[in-house]
Amino acid sequence: MSKYPPATREDHDDFCTVEGWVLVRGASGKPVTHHRTYELTLTDGRILRTRISRPVDRTQYRPSLWAHVSRDQLEVTADEFWTCARDRVVPGRSRPVQPDAQSPPLYVVERLIRKGLSAREIASMSEDEAIECLHSMWSQEPGPSGPE
Repeated sequence: MSKYPPATREDHDDFCTVEGWVLVRGASGKPVTHHRTYELTLTDGRILRTRISRPVDRTQYRPSLWAHVSRDQLEVTADEFWTCARDRVVPGRSRPVQPDAQSPPLYVVERLIRKGLSAREIASMSEDEAIECLHSMWSQEPGPSGPE
């Protein structure tokens, strides 16, 4: 027996609203009409999409359908879902990730990878070390040959 009540369309909508999912718009710029469709971009770049059948009301989901929605569309546990939908506490995955202040900027990482360094080697460097390494590589490159 579950410690949570059966989820409803309204609970699903509340979860999406609290977590900050964006209502999907069609080609005309208006919200999609056949279902209420939401998207959420995660910090790792993936985009989750979920649909709520209309009308958004207290209609309960069948347990098998809800298991699919929560696992495959929302990607949350029952505890995370209900804490968000009822208590308005956003799941940890939606909180902005604070970048490591010491990590090298992406453009430096990209150039070091092009120069042959592995991602593991670059990850072990501070920002200053990575920039110094790149400068060192540039200073050792042969310059363009002039007219002979």
